[in-house]
Amino acid sequence: MSDAELPPCPECAAEFTYEQGAMFVCPMCGHEWASAPDAAEEAEADPGDQIVDSAGNVLADGDTVTVTKTVKIKGGGGGVIKAGTKVRDIRLNPGGAAGHDIDANVPGIGRMQLKSSVVKKAG
Repeated sequence: MSDAELPPCPECAAEFTYEQGAMFVCPMCGHEWASAPDAAEEAEADPGDQIVDSAGNVLADGDTVTVTKTVKIKGGGGGVIKAGTKVRDIRLNPGGAAGHDIDANVPGIGRMQLKSSVVKKAG
């Protein structure tokens, strides 16, 4: 930003603000505040922050999902999670290992990680 584009201080309304990293600073009163991200930065950040189910619905922490296909469980005692199993109160884990972006307590199985591509948002 150039000096002409900097906003005035929200505390004292002085027009002598300057940027320091990601912050704006007022030399008159010493007030510091966060600079707003550009609209282009916000547009780029939104799609990557969302985790979607197999139908394209956006998932959130605390949602209830239904498993859409039977999933074999690797390790431990093996087993399967049958299609149609409802999993309540999920927790999102963006960037989870091998694409497992949901932490959940699966009924009859216990705590484990699931891929969002094998679940559908319930309700």
